[in-house]
Amino acid sequence: MAYWLCVTSEENWKVIRERKVWGVQERHRNTISKVKLGDKCLIYVMSTSKDDEVIPPRIVAVYEVVSKPFTDRTRIFKHPKGYPELFPLRIKLKPIKIFREPIDFKSLIPRLKFIRNKG
Repeated sequence: MAYWLCVTSEENWKVIRERKVWGVQERHRNTISKVKLGDKCLIYVMSTSKDDEVIPPRIVAVYEVVSKPFTDRTRIFKHPKGYPELFPLRIKLKPIKIFREPIDFKSLIPRLKFIRNKG
């Protein structure tokens, strides 16, 4: 079993929660092809700003992978203006833990072995 850091936006976190699916761009085909049934996904919501307040990056949930990677070009994910991306390479997910209070990602960095540059 492996753990994957699944980076997403605030808008797409809502899609993940509702549809229990996560998707990536075509250019990440090699990475998502390594995801296996039973692997765990940490959902990482990127930093955002709202009403002059900066909301730091955070871990909002842990999911288990319940499908092999597949292609689906249905437009369900939001994308930044000017970048019409479908995030067609997808995996189905089962929620393990959705945090009431998101976990500040920066506070986790010292404890995460896969992050080499901790400065």
